[in-house]
Amino acid sequence: MKKNVVVIAGGNSSEYGVSIQSGNHIFEEVDGEKYNKYLMILKGRDWHIELDGAGYPVDKNDFSFEYAGKKIMFDFAYITIHGNPGENGMLQGYLDMMGIPYSTCSALCEALTFDKYTCTNYLNGFGINTTHPVMLTRGQAFSKEAVLEAVGLPCFVKPNAEGSSFGVSKVKSGEDFDAAIEEAFSKCKEILVESFIDGTEFTCGLYKAGGKKVIMPVAEVIPKKEFFDYEAKYDATMSDEIIPGRFPEEITERIQSMASEVYDILRCEGIIRMDGFVRGEEVIMLEVNTTPGMTANSFVPKMVRAMGCRLRDVITEIIEDKLR
Repeated sequence: MKKNVVVIAGGNSSEYGVSIQSGNHIFEEVDGEKYNKYLMILKGRDWHIELDGAGYPVDKNDFSFEYAGKKIMFDFAYITIHGNPGENGMLQGYLDMMGIPYSTCSALCEALTFDKYTCTNYLNGFGINTTHPVMLTRGQAFSKEAVLEAVGLPCFVKPNAEGSSFGVSKVKSGEDFDAAIEEAFSKCKEILVESFIDGTEFTCGLYKAGGKKVIMPVAEVIPKKEFFDYEAKYDATMSDEIIPGRFPEEITERIQSMASEVYDILRCEGIIRMDGFVRGEEVIMLEVNTTPGMTANSFVPKMVRAMGCRLRDVITEIIEDKLR
């Protein structure tokens, strides 16, 4: 009998629209010959299945819905929500209580990686070369001069627990700092001020399933704007993405080795993506994305194609691994 697989998209953050795109793309790629597949849209308390042009409410008591007089229960959830609640552990905790396996990391890992400041400091304790941001909290007094002295100029100001580069600003002078702080605080109550890294940006995807770990080709990111912001991530014309990147073999191996080590330290599951910079001979980790974008223009689908593989097969591997 076919298992019932639900793809969950939407969420409660500013990344709602991107999540819908990711969800639609993953839904198309879930193998309909192997599974009965459903698309669920979540926003606030509205959880519903989109089927036959209509919406069917999800019963949160047992994670089911009714269709044509029958109750349909789910065997597996593929989470494509970026931000709250799919990338901070909340949805994972609910699914754990329901006994439903899912595609992402555990609730603990999701919560840890969603908080960039905590994750960076945690990994730094294991010897991972990370950035060293300064964290500011809304309503708490701080010295602008002391912060800028610590990180230097130019620098980046960004939300601590938000994704897809929303609320991120590149600050080139002290005069720009106040507006950047205000913008970031409008997205999150905790924000980070981070030193500018004069290097080449990279990203590397990987996943573990069926007892094997697959490390994808390293992508080189060349934004056509000041930095790789939200528009550059999801508009193919706003950046050059070279897969595999033009890094020396030794640097590529170090990036992939770091990504693999980070995966194990954090006890990740499913697909993740590690972002960072190469500065000279130095490899610096920026952040970990545990629910990476899965739109047609996102890195992971492109990396899968660069490996000569099909995204459909990767998704099947992940589903089957969790259903064992």
